[in-house]
Amino acid sequence: MTETANPKAGTRRTSKGLKIERVFSTEGVHPYDELNWERRDVVQTNWKTGETVFEQRGVEFPDTWSVNASTIVTTKYFRGAVGTDAREWSLRQLIDRVVLTYRKGGEDHGYFATVKDAELFEHELTWLLVNQYFSFNSPVWFNVGTASPQQVSACFILSVDDSMDSILNWYKEEGFIFKGGSGAGLNLSRIRSSKELLSSGGTASGPVSFMRGADASAGTIKSGGATRRAAKMVVLDVDHPDIEEFVMTKAREEDKIRALRDAGFDMDLGGADITSVQYQNANNSVRVSDEFMRAVEDGTEFGLRSRSTGEVIETVDARDLWRKIAQAAWECADPGIQYDGTINDWHTNPETGRITASNPCSEYMSLDNSSCNLASLNLLKFLKDDDTFDAPLFAKAVELIITAMDISICFADFPTESIGKTTVDYRQLGIGYANLGALLMAMGLGYDSEGGRAMAATITSLMTGTSYKRSAELAGVVGAYNGYARNAEAHKRVMRKHQAANDVVRTLGVADSQVHKLATKAWAEVLKTGEKNGFRNAQASVLAPTGTIGFMMDCDTTGIEPDFSLVKFKKLVGGGSMQIVNQTIPRALRKLGYQEEQVEAIVEYIAENGHVIDAPGLKTEHYEVFDTAMGARALAPMGHVRMMAATQPFLSGAISKTVNLPETATVEEIEDIYLQSWKLGLKATAVYRDNCKVGQPLSDGKSDSAKKDQGEAVAETIKVVEVPKPFRKRLPKSRVSRTTSFTVGGAEGYMTSGAHDDGELGEVFLKLGKQGSTLAGVMDAFSIAVSIGLQYGVPLETYVSKFTNLRFEPSGMTDDPDVRMSQSLMDYVFRRLALDYLSFEERSMLGIYSAEERQRHLETGSYEPVEETGSAEELIAHVIEQSSVIEPVEIQENEVPTLAQIVKANPYVREDASDSAADASSVEPASALVEPVETPKEAHTSAELLEKITGTAVDSPLCMTCGTKMRPAGSCYVCEGCGSTSGCS
Repeated sequence: MTETANPKAGTRRTSKGLKIERVFSTEGVHPYDELNWERRDVVQTNWKTGETVFEQRGVEFPDTWSVNASTIVTTKYFRGAVGTDAREWSLRQLIDRVVLTYRKGGEDHGYFATVKDAELFEHELTWLLVNQYFSFNSPVWFNVGTASPQQVSACFILSVDDSMDSILNWYKEEGFIFKGGSGAGLNLSRIRSSKELLSSGGTASGPVSFMRGADASAGTIKSGGATRRAAKMVVLDVDHPDIEEFVMTKAREEDKIRALRDAGFDMDLGGADITSVQYQNANNSVRVSDEFMRAVEDGTEFGLRSRSTGEVIETVDARDLWRKIAQAAWECADPGIQYDGTINDWHTNPETGRITASNPCSEYMSLDNSSCNLASLNLLKFLKDDDTFDAPLFAKAVELIITAMDISICFADFPTESIGKTTVDYRQLGIGYANLGALLMAMGLGYDSEGGRAMAATITSLMTGTSYKRSAELAGVVGAYNGYARNAEAHKRVMRKHQAANDVVRTLGVADSQVHKLATKAWAEVLKTGEKNGFRNAQASVLAPTGTIGFMMDCDTTGIEPDFSLVKFKKLVGGGSMQIVNQTIPRALRKLGYQEEQVEAIVEYIAENGHVIDAPGLKTEHYEVFDTAMGARALAPMGHVRMMAATQPFLSGAISKTVNLPETATVEEIEDIYLQSWKLGLKATAVYRDNCKVGQPLSDGKSDSAKKDQGEAVAETIKVVEVPKPFRKRLPKSRVSRTTSFTVGGAEGYMTSGAHDDGELGEVFLKLGKQGSTLAGVMDAFSIAVSIGLQYGVPLETYVSKFTNLRFEPSGMTDDPDVRMSQSLMDYVFRRLALDYLSFEERSMLGIYSAEERQRHLETGSYEPVEETGSAEELIAHVIEQSSVIEPVEIQENEVPTLAQIVKANPYVREDASDSAADASSVEPASALVEPVETPKEAHTSAELLEKITGTAVDSPLCMTCGTKMRPAGSCYVCEGCGSTSGCS
């Protein structure tokens, strides 16, 4: 199979090989020698049972790699039996095993002009990998350079025809792919429906019947020899006569699960009785045509066609069928939708055959019996110090990576002969990225904003444009792909479509404009060079889940996903874990213009609450920058769809992503999401409604429906609780009051506040504007409303948290030394009231301090006042005691103090920044303004930590290896503890 990859198999060569440019590595220095390396112990236990599931001590990693990254690489990718000399123990061995194989493949197949270029390719690729700038997909790390077959692909598409031989062959091929640790997808629409006759005169079984056998096979063959389920996708065309049965298969099974659960059977994920339920090992998708979608819009009938003759044998109401699809997705998250018209309109090889299916996560869409190998870049690595994206550096990385990916096809092995032939003939690649959510946050851009979408679109356009440019250059060196000649016009037409989509992107700032300019140049070169040489690859890019490899690169976010949560779970060397605030947050706040004192207060608030709502000093218009996939500021469902739509025109394949919906979402909302996805040009969409599955693990304190899904009894008795009537605590006729004059941004006013005998605030009156003016009337009404609320028991701190940080004119400087700047009159008034009537502890929770307290913090590191004792002597003793924490440190003249000496001399410098810290990877950068706190013992991943903070469930399964709760990664789930995934590798 590798012989067809010889340069002579394609178009003629026009040059002797590629000249590799040195961009990342340093001349005369090996990439490994630029890093500090350390030894670590990797010990992994099952959180549920306490059993040690893996142990390897003394592994070697750079000190810049986190404990999570080194744990996952050691357990997943190091080859050889543990405890033997054959076992890999260093990251150097792993990267060398892979990179040297790629170099040899490139040299053997004529990719490099000289030996020096091959060596430079090796060093550049090594530098990018060891510095976590990108990663190949898991099969590369599993297999390349070992005695095993050199399988490099994670994604496969199979094919099945309307014959028993083909159906049984489908079972066999799928089983071999599962055994190798990968997943596959296929379209069953060629199989005759249960409403058609066989040649013998009998009735056909239909595709849904054959799905049962394949599902049982997938449930039996543990993927890759591990305990996670196999990953597979089953697609059926919307005009298939059995489409309604297909749509309802998993929804009916979900009803069965509930009935069995209520009867006392163990129906949880991994439960003893769940295996009796069918169709649980596949993702189902309906392939809809533009004709059907127009019928849905128009409310007309739609014809279901015979598989053997193509004639319409039944008509259905299009909207009724559409409703059933959405209803099933509402009940159990299946089926998803694939948009056939859009998929095949962007198909580069239509003369060879249509695209009928996808891989399990729906990002790879290509010919039947084909495969795709993936690699993903860590976008955050390309963010410069000035918070702009380094587009030229990114493009250079893409050129090198796409070259390596194409080389891998030359030496790769494949699970079947037909897949090998198609892959070698069409050389489909899937370059993508991770950490988009973290990148946008660090740049001060909201995920669901025009600016965020513009940046994502331009980066994706640059990535794919650069990939096809390099593909055209490779075609001039080692030949175009074998199927190019018959598909040349179609391929060039799709390139022009990509270029046209790039031209209509509207940039909003300097950062995205710079990226877009380079992307525009890349697409112009794609057309020019492609016209001359053709292309080496039929496909170039996808956006994959990047589950395990995302952890390998220490990414905060996976694939195209937004940030999962603002608070992270971090493992430490030697055991234990810490709860830290996402380190992109301080950077984002500084980018948005906040001062260090404000950044500190906001980060402290996030550490405690897990969200930014009512964070002290944070402007409401900046909330969107910190929106996350889960939690109090969860993104709206259409926010996910709009981001996918922004990037889809710049991808050869599609996007692995699920649109998350709250439990309260309606069937109509799902219908609209599916419809809008079609109109916006997506190739596929999947949804998940909270609590729609019985097997979804839930934490305590949820809704009754959630508790019932856990098997907990829900009381049927309705209790009548008498709610006490609010009582108004009126002020005495004669009360203590204070009047404060103030100026905010040049506007003058007066505030009179009255208190009860116990000092509690009971009324506020504001005087602004001339008597009888609109402003004066509004302020009088506002004062009365607040005063009545206070007397009915509304806490002052509630008013303070709601009205501070409101921004409107007049705003600016004030004449109050305690509140020097104010964003509005309301902001000033309630800050002043807080200072006058709230205790120090209450104000501290809101981040409001007096001028004296802020000065004290600068001098002593504490806002709290020194507690005065009864005598001057005791006060002096207290001060001396407090001073004693600063130990004298002798530093010789002209000597530069060490970090350890600075720590010893200054108690306000973090102790874990000391030179003697044993674990450099566990030390947070100086930008971390709050000390990480010990993670609750109940939390073992970010998903569990988020549940602990918010008290709401996270819709993720438990890891079948180590028992911890996984977190979403595209259409799949990934375990932060051991790196296992629920589907795609």
